[in-house]
Amino acid sequence: MAKYEIRGKRLTLSANPQDCSYSVTLAGATWSMTEKPYIRFSDDSVIPFPTPDSVEPYKTGTANGVQAVYTDFGKHKITLCTRVYIESANDDVFFTLEIHGDEKCEIKKVSFPAPFDFGEGYGDKGDLTDKNIPLCYTVLSRMQGCLVPAGKHIALADGKVYERDSYMPIYGQVRQNTGYLAVYDTPYDVTYELRYENGGEKVAPLWITSLGYMSYPRKMLFRFMENCDYNDLAHEYRAYVKQRGNFVSLKEKAIKNPNVEKLLGCPIIHTGIATHISPDSQYYHKDEPEKNDNHTSFYERAEQIKALSAKGLKKAYTHFDGWGKHGYDNLHPNPFPPHKAAGGAEGMKHLADTVSGAGFIFGIHDQYRDYYYDSPDFTFDEAIMDAKGEHPFCSIWYGGKHSFLCSAKAPEYVRRNYAKFEELGINIEASYLDVFSVVELDECFSPDHPATREQCARNRRECLDILTARGIIPSSEEILDCILPSQVLCHHAPYYTDWLGGPASNPVGWQIPLFNLVYHDCIVTPWIGKKGSRGGWGITGKDSGYAHAYLNGNPLYLKIDADKETIDEAVAVCESAERLAYAAMVRHEYLSADGRIQRTTFEEGTKITVNFDTEEVDISSGQ
Repeated sequence: MAKYEIRGKRLTLSANPQDCSYSVTLAGATWSMTEKPYIRFSDDSVIPFPTPDSVEPYKTGTANGVQAVYTDFGKHKITLCTRVYIESANDDVFFTLEIHGDEKCEIKKVSFPAPFDFGEGYGDKGDLTDKNIPLCYTVLSRMQGCLVPAGKHIALADGKVYERDSYMPIYGQVRQNTGYLAVYDTPYDVTYELRYENGGEKVAPLWITSLGYMSYPRKMLFRFMENCDYNDLAHEYRAYVKQRGNFVSLKEKAIKNPNVEKLLGCPIIHTGIATHISPDSQYYHKDEPEKNDNHTSFYERAEQIKALSAKGLKKAYTHFDGWGKHGYDNLHPNPFPPHKAAGGAEGMKHLADTVSGAGFIFGIHDQYRDYYYDSPDFTFDEAIMDAKGEHPFCSIWYGGKHSFLCSAKAPEYVRRNYAKFEELGINIEASYLDVFSVVELDECFSPDHPATREQCARNRRECLDILTARGIIPSSEEILDCILPSQVLCHHAPYYTDWLGGPASNPVGWQIPLFNLVYHDCIVTPWIGKKGSRGGWGITGKDSGYAHAYLNGNPLYLKIDADKETIDEAVAVCESAERLAYAAMVRHEYLSADGRIQRTTFEEGTKITVNFDTEEVDISSGQ
């Protein structure tokens, strides 16, 4: 079978489905795929793509390429069709995959396309460009963003798309004068494999089933560029999201919910009311039972809010954990009534009114995934069901034994609970729906309420939209871009480190604000850590959240008992963030070879330069 040469406007695609070898040449540089794609079946047997039954040109009014059909997979009676083509509009290269005839849960994962070879001779140099970044590298959307230099092997586990491993469904590579952005164009049922070979990382998409079947076409998009860096990759993905109609800016969210404006420039105050640790929880203190139950009254928290106001704090966003009957992470989705010993519904209303009276925003923690056995609402009929007809089990968190609420049922409980707050006269101004934008998207095989991962994303967004319709500011933990159109605040989106919560953690690769380069003007993303502090969740032991907040044009956390000096420092960071809230971040730069001096540039011209060793900050206005 002949090798196909397909020419685009700027690049050439060489395709040979006979041995599954593909390459793209742009500006004299060639990116090649040389591995055989494969299917891994549920019995863990692996069958590489066989010789195709047929190969023929694939041509439409918008695409030019080649398609192949494969059927020789031994005892597995499936038909696999691939199409590889250039889309004429902008030279995007697409790899598509369709499988027909598979039985339920017969397939575990499918590797297609194979990873691009990074290319021998590009790694091991250790040289930096005049921009103080490596000559060649891989870009991963791992938390805020990660750049992995070629020639330097960094142990990284395989990842899930739409989880902490991949906030955005993208990756990319840059090799001297060319690079590419890879987009999982069908992003909901896919993982990825990482391997280090021949001087660089190999990134391999691995498609997984949806409710047990490869039930729809899977598609990868590759956009090739000349003379690019990670900033350009981010800009291309931002353009892609806009083209698909999935880009929703903060300004648009504020039009839909005017209370969003109140959030801009607010420091974030996160504290709690009550905790109760179940004997079934992995956190239970068997030898020190007095640690398992404690509370601070709503009235005491109200006095702390008054004290902050008296110290000159004019606005803030407050977040209170553990307001419910048994405290934090208990009884969901029905934690009512408010904690009796802390003051009950009357005390919670007093706190809400005090927060509002100080000009602050009253927000709470809430949960609609962990589904506790001792909740008054619990029934296995509404829990997630897996492919075997069983229900997931967990007992890590404070509330002890629980399953997971099916995402299809979650919106009903959100509607009920916020109507209940209204009945109690408690004015909820903001709500954090825990884990909705960080944990993997759930599948539910229940015949009564089935849900694919894509439907799970829609269901989670619906929960956030219910809050928005009530004028409540919706938030969650970290950021998945499939949830982002309905989310206004995340509680952190820091970097991937070798010990995420450790004070002495080290960066994994080079840290780049990839997510902010795409979405800075779409969400409020605070950082944890006052001036002079070092380390923390997603913050390396050398860095401070204070410095990252300034650099990223984001607000900062503030403790409820902060002193005047700390308040003033946090307010200065937040005022900078407020000025930039609606501005896109257009560039990030390393200004020193050791990476300790960095600069960001925003679309209205503001440049922020931060020295991470000294915490010195220079802001040059774009006005």
